[in-house]
Amino acid sequence: MKPLKKEDISQEVFDLYDDYAHNKINRRQFVEKLSLYAIGGITVSSLLSFISPNYKDALIIEPNHPNLDSKYIYYNSPKGGGKIKGLLSQHKKHAGKLPGVIVVHENRGLNPYIEDVARRTALEGFISLAPDALSPLGGYPGNDDDGRALQSQRNSHDMLEDFIAAYYYLQSHEQCDGHIGVVGFCFGGWISNMMAVNIPSLNAAVPFYGTQPNQEDVSKIKAPLLLQFAELNKRVNAGWPNYETALKANNIEYKAYIYPNVNHGFHNNTTPRYDEAAANVAWQRTIDFF
Repeated sequence: MKPLKKEDISQEVFDLYDDYAHNKINRRQFVEKLSLYAIGGITVSSLLSFISPNYKDALIIEPNHPNLDSKYIYYNSPKGGGKIKGLLSQHKKHAGKLPGVIVVHENRGLNPYIEDVARRTALEGFISLAPDALSPLGGYPGNDDDGRALQSQRNSHDMLEDFIAAYYYLQSHEQCDGHIGVVGFCFGGWISNMMAVNIPSLNAAVPFYGTQPNQEDVSKIKAPLLLQFAELNKRVNAGWPNYETALKANNIEYKAYIYPNVNHGFHNNTTPRYDEAAANVAWQRTIDFF
């Protein structure tokens, strides 16, 4: 059978994967529903393989990149107990103190894609910190299915406190100039919004397809926002009109972009939801915003 291509897959399959990836359905239900689209020589196993993340072949910045100093650090978890592990990265050739960026993972822990994004950020001239909110449970387990299961065992607001602690860790780092932004994806998009709510001194927040804070909390936001949405992501986009109304009512500085005909996860280059053109534009906007 010839290899599957993105255009071979119906939008319903991407929507189904979104439900599965966000714990709306379990794996058994996902596979059962997926079988409805295994037609014309396409098998369920080939669909599963095609739509699942491929980390091995998708790295953009290798962990041992010669221009990077990238290492794991640990800081105290306010709510989870013990230590939070995080990937701290910076460009070797940038002298002096650097602005910082917290890079927040999706709902499955610090996987290779997010580590890669953190390294990309560092090569742009920032000191980046990508924490693993699964640290109190042993850390990212090596695959996303188990990562989602682990992350569902933690309270989202407790994890928020861990990312807020990452901000203060980075702010006090001897090589950070104290100016710090946050970028996050999916769950990390919600964390980015909520860090803007909870940290008055945050300098910028860039949520990628992240759910919105409660209306009554929007007035607490001080940081400029760059909000990035996927047009086909109806689940997250449903909350955007009310969020925008509240941002305007409270005179919050923001820019918002809805990228046409792309799915939730369009920045993640490890799955077929990835859209290279939209991802490149969104990432350049992110770096320019920071």
